[in-house]
Amino acid sequence: MDDWQNRVDAVWADETISPDEVVLRIDALAGERHADDAVALFERAGARDSAGREREAEELYRRALEIGLDDERRTRATIQLASTIRNLGKTAEALALLRAEYVREPRGDLHDAAAAFYALALVSNGESERAASIALQALAPHLPRYTRSVTDYALDIIEEPR
Repeated sequence: MDDWQNRVDAVWADETISPDEVVLRIDALAGERHADDAVALFERAGARDSAGREREAEELYRRALEIGLDDERRTRATIQLASTIRNLGKTAEALALLRAEYVREPRGDLHDAAAAFYALALVSNGESERAASIALQALAPHLPRYTRSVTDYALDIIEEPR
């Protein structure tokens, strides 16, 4: 990992600074990169998102995704953008983004995170039973026992064929 990313990670790890200070520090670090650096845009978006500045974050996430990110950051940016726009009332778009991410790579490192945010968006859309099913399907593989039963029950909630 390069020095720049280490310094960005240090800002995120510093629990003593306010969300607005995170924005300032991340912006300063992003200023070291080209204006169209997708990673810098992604970090700036995340800082604003964490500070409750969703409208600003949305634009930056979209630009970072448009320019192109590595696979892990692309997934993170998609999840974070979808969460942000869900909070802004754009539930249908959030659902579409999260559904695509949820099915894209069922065994990926961020699959459970996609499932969690997909479930939240489903709740926002009035689909609580489907949300419970998605959340239980994500949880089931982590259980020390009953994985198969919980998976079956989760599918029964929405009457999905096995």
